Amino acid sequence: MKLLFDENLSSKLITKLRFEFPGSQHVLKVLSAPATDSEIWTYALENDFTIISKDNDFRQRFFVASTSPNIIWLSVGNANTATIEKLLTSNKDRIKALEGNKTSSLLVLEY
Repeated sequence: MKLLFDENLSSKLITKLRFEFPGSQHVLKVLSAPATDSEIWTYALENDFTIISKDNDFRQRFFVASTSPNIIWLSVGNANTATIEKLLTSNKDRIKALEGNKTSSLLVLEY
């Protein structure tokens, strides 16, 4: 399961979660800044990434788009990187279950 971390998340998560989610990337590494939501969406679709974001725009777009990558929406407010890391590792099985779905999915994680 490859995660594409949105700009609103720390790029340090890539290193911290490299064993749980190998191949993951940060938007700032793979797209020019500032990337639009449409650019991120298209990149995720074309490169088989699951978008992970605190941005509600991705969650809303999921419901109206004809095609969608998997989306993980973090409903965590201003949580720090350590809290987000813990949330993701504690939900690793739920996140990895998205990979086997035949259709795109939305997973909401909160603490």
